[in-house]
Amino acid sequence: MALASISRTKEFTGSVIGLPNISWQTYQAMLADIGDRSSIRLVYDRGVLEIRMPSDIDEAINRLLARIVGVLAEELDLPLKEFGSVTLNRSDIKKGAEPDSSFYIQNADRIRGNQIDISIDPPPDLIIEVDITNSSARSFAVYQQLGIGEVWRYANGIVKIFQLQDGGYIEGEFSSIFEMISGDVLGRFLQMSATENSTSIVRAVRKWLTKNEL
Repeated sequence: MALASISRTKEFTGSVIGLPNISWQTYQAMLADIGDRSSIRLVYDRGVLEIRMPSDIDEAINRLLARIVGVLAEELDLPLKEFGSVTLNRSDIKKGAEPDSSFYIQNADRIRGNQIDISIDPPPDLIIEVDITNSSARSFAVYQQLGIGEVWRYANGIVKIFQLQDGGYIEGEFSSIFEMISGDVLGRFLQMSATENSTSIVRAVRKWLTKNEL
């Protein structure tokens, strides 16, 4: 099924299209058809395909959170490899997803080059999901099976941090990667975007880290 044909045969539900009974081969063909068009995210879970189309505000929040991750890694002297909305899929379990942003931190030294294959490489240590015009509910089920250790989810003006424990995601107050960072702290920095530019927010993050002697 070509991507162009979907809009003619299916109706949109907000900015998400759900398609049942899609084969793994069709999913792979659609990934190839989309290519590097980062405005489209595909989630595949054993025959069910979800097509997500983030809005401009989704992308703005995603990029700001990604910048904050970069600042935290730099100030805390942690290795970091960022892959953005990389395609994460495994044919053996017939699951795949494309997070808004993805990062290797604990496992950064295990990744060589600028491509990853999670059938042989470790999964990202941290991913970001922004749920303003979309829902990442189906994505979470995929991330659980792929072994993503931590997810930052932004929705309704709130950042929640989820950690993979005993095969499921548990909401935690603080990040397991950046131990001083809570969802509340991230939310306060994001609220600044209503009146401040990204450079000012990055400066505020650095100042906050210095104040907390980290």
